Amino acid sequence: MKRVLALIAAVTSFLSVSTEATTRMPDEANPFFSVSTLPYQAPPFDRIGDADYLPAFEEGMKQHDAEIAAIAGSAEAPTFENTIVAMERSGELLGRVGKVFFALAQSNTNPAIQKIQAEIAPKLSAHNDAILLNPKLFARVKSIYDRREKLGLDADSKFLVFRVYRQFVRGGAQLTDADKETLKALNQEQATLSTSFRAKLLAASNAAAVVVDTREELDGLSADEVASAAQRAKDRGLDGKYVIALTNTTRQPITTAMTNRALRLRIHKASVERGRSGENDTRPIATRLAQIRAQKARLFGFPNHAAYSLDDQMAETPARAEKLLTDLVAAATAKARGEAAKMQALIDAEKGGFKLEAGDWSYYAEKVRKAEYDLDESQVKPYFELNRVLEHGVFFAANKMYGITFKERKDIPVYHPDVRVFEVFDADGSSLALFYADYFARPSKAGGAWMSSFVDQNGLTGTKPVVFNVCNFPKPAPGDPALLTYDHASTMFHEFGHALHGIFSAVKYPTISGTAVPRDFVEYPSQFNEHWALEPSVLANYARHFKTGEPMPRDLVEKIRKASTFNQGYDTTEYLAAALLDMAWHTLPADAAPQDPDVFEQAALAKYGIAVPEVPPRYRTTIFSHIWGGGYAAGYYAYLWSEVLDQDTYYWFRENGGMTRKNGQRYRDMILSRGLTKPAAAMFKAFRGRDPIVEPLIVERGLKPEKKK
Repeated sequence: MKRVLALIAAVTSFLSVSTEATTRMPDEANPFFSVSTLPYQAPPFDRIGDADYLPAFEEGMKQHDAEIAAIAGSAEAPTFENTIVAMERSGELLGRVGKVFFALAQSNTNPAIQKIQAEIAPKLSAHNDAILLNPKLFARVKSIYDRREKLGLDADSKFLVFRVYRQFVRGGAQLTDADKETLKALNQEQATLSTSFRAKLLAASNAAAVVVDTREELDGLSADEVASAAQRAKDRGLDGKYVIALTNTTRQPITTAMTNRALRLRIHKASVERGRSGENDTRPIATRLAQIRAQKARLFGFPNHAAYSLDDQMAETPARAEKLLTDLVAAATAKARGEAAKMQALIDAEKGGFKLEAGDWSYYAEKVRKAEYDLDESQVKPYFELNRVLEHGVFFAANKMYGITFKERKDIPVYHPDVRVFEVFDADGSSLALFYADYFARPSKAGGAWMSSFVDQNGLTGTKPVVFNVCNFPKPAPGDPALLTYDHASTMFHEFGHALHGIFSAVKYPTISGTAVPRDFVEYPSQFNEHWALEPSVLANYARHFKTGEPMPRDLVEKIRKASTFNQGYDTTEYLAAALLDMAWHTLPADAAPQDPDVFEQAALAKYGIAVPEVPPRYRTTIFSHIWGGGYAAGYYAYLWSEVLDQDTYYWFRENGGMTRKNGQRYRDMILSRGLTKPAAAMFKAFRGRDPIVEPLIVERGLKPEKKK
């Protein structure tokens, strides 16, 4: 049943396929109505049309309803096999179409897909509620849960029973009939609003792209960046002009090399004002979603949504999550203010005659970095060509750690020409998975970077994982190489860490397989994988000049290493501000008055002592898709929580010989392959030999010097 319940998460989450609309009838001609015959049951994107989705959703829900009715109405006494396992096997068609549709709704949407998404979101929410609020079905689940210690189940099966029972309880199975009806209405409204938020934010971001009239205004940008801006303008019918697309974050990296201050501030203003006016105003949606979640939490006896949400996470309570965040505020903001002071001194030395603003930060931070570390981003990018980073960096590191290899498959259809497909083989040569890579930004793609799957690993059916990574790197002009910043290269390693979590899954039951782990654990493998981007043997293998093939000079490598904690005051502060803003919204009680997002945001940042004018939150309320359109409501803290685990694990590797196959295999066996077959905290403790400590994180972020040995 994971594939179906995960669909509902996708409704308040995301994912897409841009294809020609067709007029097929809902019969066997619909490619979703049968299992794909492609390798690994990969989606037949060459046969999928927009008109296929809705009939497949409707038939999928119909079939799943029948399967659930048969389980709930069975005359046989409830057993693990005829109830829990039967649910695990149910909903195949619905899972098949949902995986593809929500993947493509996020990565390559169009008006037809957006219309279907708006229509199907409340229907899927109602379908999910019909399962979790089915009293006969819950009675069977509870019967098994109450007898789980006496049924002779193995550890994984027993834990599955616990997780399924908990899903039902958290889904409202124990509520009164009146509260169940209230919950259904709130769930449907939430699904509709989350879908609307994503659509409005995408439209707002595209509309806010900055049009530049002359080449002179783009002084400082590379030839590739100028060519890309010209191509975007041409695509919009603005020949002779230039268009600067906005990333999903508040800070816009394009301003790093931009000498024109007026344009830098204009871009920053466009960034922060997204979602604040007209038909794409997201503020009413955010306000109402906060209310809905608080009202739902009250139904379950929790004081606010954060308390309800974290009750099922490693952090357990909002207080523990907030403490982790607030314990870093003083050090982070002090460092950020010190960084700002250096930039202001530089502005004054240049007789700039102005006070540093948020829109200036990236530009002057780069100047300070050049001065202090003699490191220029333009010197670095020629050594980070995208394909080489992928194949000789990301894949090389995975081979070194886990013995896996990759082969590109050009015979498997994709949903966009930019997408590449690779088959993954284990160390013994056996097939493991398919991996799709979709790296370039486009107007039809949501901002950010993420991983998900088209097919989950399932020990019951024998299906192997089909996973994908999506990023938003600037696409070069035709014929030019895709040169990345180091941050982009690190992002590739990060997202592939998620992919490895899915690829290595070796779990019998889909509900607890792959990345189906708590939100504050799911970022752990991805953040841990980032470390290998700077591992000497890995960096030497992929950081080569795109023209000459010469390795990155040793002095440049050292500059990158020394500068790795540069600007961490800003980076940590902007993250903490967003995470604490998320907690502020989701610790509101159900009876709180509707909030004015602008006023609320300022008050929340002041409350937590994180209000640094030059360092706005990484995501302002109006563009915070993680929490309003995704699955991170009261969960954005998870990145820091997971980083505690990640840095502590990295120190274990350092203490035990580093990046070796033996260590990689241990990590794979104890973490990456286990899904959620035991509590996340217990999994980590078994690997590390103790509970995690925060010290490595503080040291690695440069907020505290490492102790001399």
